[in-house]
Amino acid sequence: MKKVAVIGIGHVGSTVAYTLVSRRVCDELVLLDENEALAIAEMHDLKTGQVGHGGDVTITANDESQLSDCDLIIFSAGDISILQHSSDRFAELAYTKQVAAQWGPKIKAANFKGILLSITNPCDVITQYLQKLTGLPQARVLGTGTTLDTARMQNAVADALQIAPNAVTGYVLGEHGNSQFVAWSSVQVASQALTKQFTPEQLAQFETDARQGAWAVISGKGYTSFGIANQAAICANAILQNTHEILPVSNYDQQAGCYLGHPAMVGSDGILKDYQLQLTASETELMTTSIKKIKDMYATI
Repeated sequence: MKKVAVIGIGHVGSTVAYTLVSRRVCDELVLLDENEALAIAEMHDLKTGQVGHGGDVTITANDESQLSDCDLIIFSAGDISILQHSSDRFAELAYTKQVAAQWGPKIKAANFKGILLSITNPCDVITQYLQKLTGLPQARVLGTGTTLDTARMQNAVADALQIAPNAVTGYVLGEHGNSQFVAWSSVQVASQALTKQFTPEQLAQFETDARQGAWAVISGKGYTSFGIANQAAICANAILQNTHEILPVSNYDQQAGCYLGHPAMVGSDGILKDYQLQLTASETELMTTSIKKIKDMYATI
């Protein structure tokens, strides 16, 4: 029996909850939000949404005592509307650090021993802050990191080549934010490096297309939900089913001294192993810039 709690049942949290239920990623689901009426409403709606196609996920709401025996907590509390007025993830930190400070001690007090997955932005900073607040081992605290950004890159390349996105292998690295970058030296299609098929200008356009797609979602509907919920569910499944999948999650990099998005093997114990890509000189410079951005944001806490 796999038990998951979702903290923060807004646009993202509710979509994550629905995705977990519809894919049967877990057996029990606990919904927690400071707005108790919202959590209860989503609980009833999800229960009804199961009728006729399985309906075997047990769903409860607003019982913090259940955190103690959860296998996984997904932290998605935040306010995405802040990004409607700013394109910088740093703008969200003033609010989200307070939310993390509210829930971190509760998770610790519950004697939670599972895995903590954070979606809340700025993802790398809040993930590191939650690790400090909960006292959980670094390997058992991770963020969705650049999983969503990598998916957007895969879409941009796939659209240009008229292929399936999953045929594009490679990663977006660093901050889940403006300083992120595509490690083009390792992006491939059918084992063929994209750097040998496209000019630097064309690769830069792919990166621009991916970024514009992200902001088109936020500016058009006011928030993102389906894309990040998909990635959170993929991470959750890797943890709960111990798949050893390699994902560009936000995990602690000992050399960098902070959390950042880079590929890691994910399983039932959280981060099982992280991988350091062989970067070019220019990519190394971009990584250094991104690490500094993350550290500068964390220092403001």
